[in-house]
Amino acid sequence: MNGFNFFILAPISAIVALLFAFFLALSIMRKDEGTEKMKEIALAVRVGARAYLKRQYLGVGLFFLVMFAILLWMASKGYLVIFVPFAFVTGGLFSGLCGFIGMTIATQSSNRTAAAAMKSLNAGLRVAFSSGAVMGLTVVGLGLLHLAVWYYFLDWYYTGHPLPLNMDKITAITSAMLTFGMGASSMALFARVGGGIFTKAADVGADLVGKVEAGIPEDDPRNPAVIADNVGDNVGDVAGMGADLFESYIGAIVATSALGVAAGLGVPGVTVPMVMAAVGIMASIIGTFFVNTKEDANQQALLVALRKGVWGSSILMAIGSYFLVRWILGVEHLGVYWSVLTGLVAGVVIGVLTEYYTSSSYKPTQYIASQSSTGPATVIIAGLSVGMMSTALPVLVVGVAILASYFLSGGAADFNAGLYGVAISGVGMLSTLGITLATDAYGPVADNAGGNAEMAGLPPEVRKRTDALDSLGNTTAATGKGFAIGSAALTALGLIAAFNSQIVLLGKTMNLSLLNPNLLVGLFIGGMLPFLFCSMTMGAVGRAAGMIVVEVRRQFKEIAGLMQGTGKPDYARCVTIATAAAQKEMIFPSLLAIAAPILVGILIGLEAEMGLLAGATVTGFVLAVMMANSGGAWDNAKKYIEEGNHGGKGSPAHKAAVVGDTVGDPFKDTSGPSLNILIKLMSIVAIVFASFVMNMTFFK
Repeated sequence: MNGFNFFILAPISAIVALLFAFFLALSIMRKDEGTEKMKEIALAVRVGARAYLKRQYLGVGLFFLVMFAILLWMASKGYLVIFVPFAFVTGGLFSGLCGFIGMTIATQSSNRTAAAAMKSLNAGLRVAFSSGAVMGLTVVGLGLLHLAVWYYFLDWYYTGHPLPLNMDKITAITSAMLTFGMGASSMALFARVGGGIFTKAADVGADLVGKVEAGIPEDDPRNPAVIADNVGDNVGDVAGMGADLFESYIGAIVATSALGVAAGLGVPGVTVPMVMAAVGIMASIIGTFFVNTKEDANQQALLVALRKGVWGSSILMAIGSYFLVRWILGVEHLGVYWSVLTGLVAGVVIGVLTEYYTSSSYKPTQYIASQSSTGPATVIIAGLSVGMMSTALPVLVVGVAILASYFLSGGAADFNAGLYGVAISGVGMLSTLGITLATDAYGPVADNAGGNAEMAGLPPEVRKRTDALDSLGNTTAATGKGFAIGSAALTALGLIAAFNSQIVLLGKTMNLSLLNPNLLVGLFIGGMLPFLFCSMTMGAVGRAAGMIVVEVRRQFKEIAGLMQGTGKPDYARCVTIATAAAQKEMIFPSLLAIAAPILVGILIGLEAEMGLLAGATVTGFVLAVMMANSGGAWDNAKKYIEEGNHGGKGSPAHKAAVVGDTVGDPFKDTSGPSLNILIKLMSIVAIVFASFVMNMTFFK
């Protein structure tokens, strides 16, 4: 295979992914939209979601303009290469585009999924999963295309122009590309936090007043917050998640590429992660054809149907990456392949563990449901207990993955080679993101389909089918979050190592001894930051939900005939309240990630900044796992009771479980999934502002 340019596979696979996503989108649009009532409901959700995104993108656009000006000034002073401000903008643009495309197809798919579920369970699954696949393939396609275009441009530019800081060409390319993730991460954090606040404020408000106080079913058209709740599923769990995983994907790749230079692997070491991502795209596309089920399938059978796609893609990736490493790096570096395999296996294991702790098919969630018979307090205690317990094994899995990938890639002989192995195991974990994200993004579509079926008055068997898909969606969503959080830990470690390499490249070394008081102070501050961040985002959801609760109560009281079904609720008012609250409340938590590493670096020193990144990675990872799993388990415990266990719908146990679910909503859909962006964004900010902080710090 000598002489073949494997890197060409990156843009080719990216384009294939986008074309296949376009084909799936067209096939969805050709599906039956259902009755006129179903179309009307879907249109209301679509309009609300677009209005929210338009307002969010306008606000975030102002932030990007300010940051672009700051980065341009830094580039003019020599702190950055001139491409960074422009890459910052393109990263944010592509990240936002992923969210917009995913949300657009999701809002077009919910009523079509409900219509397909009128025919069969498998038909509904195929439409919802195809919608998720559009999101997954768009994320990996745009992400890899973004990196490939920039790589080709920088390679061309540095061939005929002076290199910065006396670097060689490949070092200059990777040093510039390291900063590309900042735009994507910034957009992702705004999207995750803002969307998470919106969706959970609407969800909590709708549940507390509708199900607990008024005693009406979920997604009842009499509930004024029901449209806002369905809009929230799309802007938070689809648009926010798409932007989130776009930045995870490119962050893992660029960190690994930069460490490939430090490991002495040159151009092959830099391009391997991108070529591996290309193979992962093809494996993901093949895996989508494995997903189907029988009409009488239970939740476990549905889970197996999705597993066939994920595991099939992983097996194909495991086979393909062996030949890639052998052909590109040579047999002497086959240890890198074992690091990739370590990441793949760790991702699958974390997914299985998350499924165990959140699926109603297993004891932890059933235990939470059993505690509902004694009231909301015991439900909440049980959920917290399960969430805390669920952190142990994922932490051990990630720990084993780090050690295994480090030593398998030659860390015992070469420290940088070991770090490269750790980083590329993160790429291995994310390589099949195209289908992994599809299994996650399908959940909100199924949830909206259930709401559409309920509000449109479809036969009970349709709602039963959409509920089966929705319940599975809660598990796959929790699995997807665990997967993203696990990969974030590996990627953040790679970014921290890349930050250290960047400081060395700038001519300074750091004292990273644990006896260094500056480092210890940084560790404590970093360990505290995820808790401060979660406090801000949880408080934001509580305040926004409170406004929704007041509005829903007002409408129930003031609109004549609303509870009898003769009066029409003001759905738009709840959407407006949730939108305004989300836009206001997302600002300070998002700015925290950008300001913290810069301020700590300037005020306490580079070692403290390094400590901050390490401390935030450790506590952020554990806290994110705990919150995602607690929230998922509370949600599925409620659905387990709704299936007829412990008294079924409307029973005291059910009302207690609804309270647990409302507590878990911001856990799993706002604070928890935002933490993986937080820890990576802080590392990328540290890299981008490294030269500036070095010159401004009080500890030179």
